[in-house]
Amino acid sequence: MENIEWSQTVDVLVAGSGAGGMSAALTAHFEGQDVLLIEKTSRIGGSTAVSGGAIWIPLNPGAAAAGHGDDTYEKVWEYLRQIVGNASPDDLKESYLRNGPDMLDYMRAHQVLDVATRAYSPDYYPDRPGAALGGRVVDPTAFDGKQLGGHFKELRDPLKEFVVLGGMMVTVTDVYHLLAATRSLKSFWYSGKLVLNFWLDRLRGYHRGTRLLLGNALAGQLFHAVLKHKVPYQLDTAARRLHRDQDGRIIGITVQQNGTQRHIRTRKGVVIATGGFPWNAQLREEFFPKPTGPWSMSPEDDSGDGILLMRDAGAVMGTGHVAPASWAPVSLWTKPDGTVTRYPHLVWERAKPGLIAVNHKGERFVNESTSYHEFVKAMYASADGPEIPAWLLCDRQFIDTWGLGLALPGGRPRQHLIRDKYLVEAPTLAALAGKIGVDARRLQATVTRYNQFAAKAEDPDFGKGSTAYNRNLGDPSHQPNPCLRAIGDGPYYAVQVVAGDIGTSCGIHTDPGARALDADGRAIPGLFVAGNDMQSVFGGTYPGSGITLGPALTFGWMAGRALATMNNE
Repeated sequence: MENIEWSQTVDVLVAGSGAGGMSAALTAHFEGQDVLLIEKTSRIGGSTAVSGGAIWIPLNPGAAAAGHGDDTYEKVWEYLRQIVGNASPDDLKESYLRNGPDMLDYMRAHQVLDVATRAYSPDYYPDRPGAALGGRVVDPTAFDGKQLGGHFKELRDPLKEFVVLGGMMVTVTDVYHLLAATRSLKSFWYSGKLVLNFWLDRLRGYHRGTRLLLGNALAGQLFHAVLKHKVPYQLDTAARRLHRDQDGRIIGITVQQNGTQRHIRTRKGVVIATGGFPWNAQLREEFFPKPTGPWSMSPEDDSGDGILLMRDAGAVMGTGHVAPASWAPVSLWTKPDGTVTRYPHLVWERAKPGLIAVNHKGERFVNESTSYHEFVKAMYASADGPEIPAWLLCDRQFIDTWGLGLALPGGRPRQHLIRDKYLVEAPTLAALAGKIGVDARRLQATVTRYNQFAAKAEDPDFGKGSTAYNRNLGDPSHQPNPCLRAIGDGPYYAVQVVAGDIGTSCGIHTDPGARALDADGRAIPGLFVAGNDMQSVFGGTYPGSGITLGPALTFGWMAGRALATMNNE
């Protein structure tokens, strides 16, 4: 065994401060352990803080009250059998389904999480046996960032592209009111209150609005609990190496802090929850299909550190997954100074009526209102080779109403986006085809065919608007199909999209108790995994909203509880 000079000793060390890491740290603390949480950046929250915040927990404690008391374990299992199949081990899926509701009960009992169950939120494949139209997704309630006091500045900010006025977070409901503020007295007062509170925050000296929503609210709630319960944490502290004794047990970790390496001994073990590897070029080359690139929406700090050090300690990657990442079409704005802004086309404009996606031939290739994961799968699955990049296309009415990527709705300025060639504008479809490099006659034929479908409110080619999931994201005021409207007169607009992701889904091979496994399938004593460092419970499929945060919280909780029952090293 190495002769190591330990600078500190704790029961449990947790690396990574996203949902998985903070769940593990808080649970271990509540179970009486001496815990240290480390984060390699200067901000708490990881990818959780920039996420949508949804948590997929079937049979959660609020499902019955939300009108879904008829959901059963058997229904959920059938749904996962249909969607996931053998892409992940059955015992891993079963462990998640059995423990998820208990995790929520535990966190609510300890006043960590305040969540609300969605009454209506269709699973992403609502036409499959066992799917549900609601009750399986919970969302964090809005959180007042002022509760963090001076630590508010330590919470990772949301994506700039998802705030308005330079720092005000908004929900979909907020956006509808803001867009209607000049047409509706109700929306005017609603919007005025939002904006007033935001500017009051700025006048009080906060660098952004303190009304936290989505994943930022979830990270804020967890961080508040860390502060309230005085769980020790260290920022700017990166995990560098795991140490094992002669029996293979994890006994400590080397970290780098302020340019200096320190060795921390652990009596019970280590939890690694550092966010997967979306920004590690080596691992992307190893696991991603081609083409790929620096197109992830995850923080660029998610560079595979945890996975690499676990592999060095004998852990292996899981197998059987059908995709290495949770896919999302992403557009890229290269600014004059060379910096790149990435925008994920998730749930806002793609399902709205009046938009199509076309490939390099100028032809549709996908149901535009399908899930972001399925959209990119279709980009990779083309018989003629990957349709990367592809184009989202609309008319003037659409972009004024709904926007298109970074081109905001409501008549907002977009000439800078046209100047930088992020947004392509042309007076006719033929001119647009020339600018985006597709055949003009095929593009015209594609739009003509699509418009014929829109007139009948049915899309026999790809089924846009044919499922409850599609329609839920469309325009409810546009009937009978909220996802279909004919593309009208010009000018026309297009934005290029590539095969981006919102995080990796192939991680370390893990048992049902969140323990990392070696090449022989044996648990490495004292080494636990949570979040995107862990192999996906869903094997690289995407059954519904919140399928990353749900397992992160649950397996982090399981790791914290398991470590508390272990004997001291």
